[in-house]
Amino acid sequence: MDALRGLKVLELGQLIAGPFAGKTLADFGADVIKIEPVDGGDPLRSWRLLREGTSVWWEVQSRNKRSVALDLRSPDGQAAVRALAAEADVLIENFKPGTLEGWGLGWDALHALHPGLIMLRISGFGQTGPYAAKPGFGVLGEAMGGLRHLTAEPGRVPVRVGVSIGDTLAALHGVIGVLTALRHREVNGGAGQMIDVALYESVFNVMESLLPEYDAFGAVRGAAGSALPGIAPSNAYACADGAYVLVAGNGDSIFRRLMQAIGRDDLGTDPGLVRNDGRVARVAEIDAAIGAWTRQRPIDEVIAALEAAAVPVGRIYTVADIAADPQYQARGMLVQTQDAAGRPLRVPGIVPKLAATPGRLRTPAPRLGEHTASVLQAVAGGHGWPAAANDENPDGGTP
Repeated sequence: MDALRGLKVLELGQLIAGPFAGKTLADFGADVIKIEPVDGGDPLRSWRLLREGTSVWWEVQSRNKRSVALDLRSPDGQAAVRALAAEADVLIENFKPGTLEGWGLGWDALHALHPGLIMLRISGFGQTGPYAAKPGFGVLGEAMGGLRHLTAEPGRVPVRVGVSIGDTLAALHGVIGVLTALRHREVNGGAGQMIDVALYESVFNVMESLLPEYDAFGAVRGAAGSALPGIAPSNAYACADGAYVLVAGNGDSIFRRLMQAIGRDDLGTDPGLVRNDGRVARVAEIDAAIGAWTRQRPIDEVIAALEAAAVPVGRIYTVADIAADPQYQARGMLVQTQDAAGRPLRVPGIVPKLAATPGRLRTPAPRLGEHTASVLQAVAGGHGWPAAANDENPDGGTP
């Protein structure tokens, strides 16, 4: 049985943050109805690498969803959303604050229509505060949240993580909010509520000790490249074959085993290096010792030796490494599926893994408007909205 079977979700978001939250709920059985613009649909359909005109990213982000094409700027489109929201448990949106209010679809209006509705709102800076009206993408949230300042080699330009991590963090915080609000509504007898998720706050929430260290000591953490400041040793080290190996020897007993494995018992038994604070003070000396050892050996030999010593160690994976890795395969993280046209495609598996009610891939990502007619006909007796179907494809989708 799907854990979220029977949960009705209306997704108004586009691109990454809102739709990722919808995807996560859909993976565990929620019925997610995705509202898309009639002209072109969600822009993610054409982002990055395309196969016969459709992004393969779209196939991951919109799996297990149904697509309804509506013009939210039109009275008919707005009426359709109200009818759908009246029957939904959750509504997800990630427009600029005030956009839905301008269409008569804001929180006050929808809450009055359906007091039990849970509304997840994801935006750059939140629904309140002096920055609320500013447009904000994930990259700005990553910068304002403190992450971008840390992602660089010391003295070099800060770089992005390489994926839209700010959007994804906001989406995951949104899902936490949705599940918490559902628990309150269903167990505590509470009403629906609005969940206000800001991109920058979602990033800031995972910044660990950044703020208290500044408040207590005036310390402004800076970029540290591949090292982990204040925790030693944990770094990337060059090997003889040009590869880099990641070694995390920062536990006290792990450090002793690591030093023994590389022939540096003098450091492993040094009283000044028994605890992390002592190692941090001499991290350059420790890194130099580890690096001198790894540079004399190819990465496979380094990994074998450190794994034998029960020291956390690993290589830096490319997607080609991921696709060939037996751990990914054994854990069901490389799922063979097919798109709506029947073409085979491997996609990431589902996280987290529930023992009794695991998530699953039920349907491929939909064609634009594929379910418009069937969904709208099921609410308010069909109401006869003009966007409900077209002559060539009675389900409203692209032929």
